[in-house]
Amino acid sequence: MKTKSLRKFAYLSIAAAVVTISFKLLAYFLTNSVGLLSDALESCVNLIAAIVALFMIILAEKPADEEHAFGHSKAEYFSSAIEGGLIVLAAFSIIWAAVPRLINPVPLENVGIGLLVAVGASGINLVVSIVLLKSGQKNNSIILEADGKHLMTDVYTSAGVLIGIGLVKVTGWLVLDGIVAIAVALNILWTGYQLMRRSALGLLDSGIPETDRLKITKALESLKQQNLDYHSLLTRQAGQRKFVALHVLMPGQWTIQEGHNKIEKIERDIRALFDSPVTVFTHLEPIEDPLSMNDIGIDRNDIQV
Repeated sequence: MKTKSLRKFAYLSIAAAVVTISFKLLAYFLTNSVGLLSDALESCVNLIAAIVALFMIILAEKPADEEHAFGHSKAEYFSSAIEGGLIVLAAFSIIWAAVPRLINPVPLENVGIGLLVAVGASGINLVVSIVLLKSGQKNNSIILEADGKHLMTDVYTSAGVLIGIGLVKVTGWLVLDGIVAIAVALNILWTGYQLMRRSALGLLDSGIPETDRLKITKALESLKQQNLDYHSLLTRQAGQRKFVALHVLMPGQWTIQEGHNKIEKIERDIRALFDSPVTVFTHLEPIEDPLSMNDIGIDRNDIQV
C-alpha cells in the first residue's frame, strides 16, 4: 500500500500558526496582558514546529534507498521529539515573562477588543487541531497527532488566559494575569513531556498497538485448522508503516511452491487488515520437526543439527 502524502496538513498548520500569531500579538498590544503574550509565544513555537514537521514529512516520504533499506518513516519521531522540546521551551518562556507580573502587576487595557481578537485566533486553532488529530489517527502519523495536540493545547491555553483576563476584569486582582500564565505553562510542560516520551518509544522500536496485534493473532488462528501453526510474532511501528515478522509452521512434505503460495496468502491477509502500509516478513519451518520451536524470539538460538 502506498503511503499517503501528509504535506497538505503541514501547510495548513503553518498557515494557521501565522494567522494566530498575528491575532494574538495584536491582542497583547491592545491589552498589555502577559497571559496573551504567553499565548502568542506558544503560537510562535507552533509555527517553528509546523515548519519542522513539513521538512520531516518530506524526508519520511522519501522512498527506500541503499542507505535506508527500510525507508525513512522514522523521521516522524524526530519531528515530534523536536516539537515536544519546543513546547517545553515555550513553557519556560511563559514562566519567565509571568513571574515579573506576579511581583509588579500591570493594569490591563482595551480588554473587550483584545478578548475578541484572542477568541478569533483560538477558533482557528480549534478547527485546525481537530483536522490534524483526525488525520493523524486515520493515517497513523505521529507528526500530525503531535501537531494537533500542540494546537489543542494552544486552545486550552487561550481558554485559560481568557478566563484569567475575565477574572481580572471582574475582581480587579491584577496578579491573576500572571498566575493564569504560569498555570498555562505547567499544562504545556506536561504536553511536551508526553510528546517526547512517545517519540522516544517509537525510536526504541516499540511494538504496534495491542488492538492491532490482536487483529493479527486473530487472523492467524485459522492456521491451526489447516494443520499449520506459527510462532515468533514480532512487530514494530515506524511512522505510518508497520513491520510484522513471524515463523510459519507447515507440513514438511509440502513442495517449495506449495509453501510459497501459502506464505503469500498469509502476508496478503495481514496487509489487508490495515489501511496504513505494512511490511510482512515470514520464515517457513516444518511443523513436524521439534527443532522448529527452538528459535522462538528475536535472537535465534544456535541449534546443532
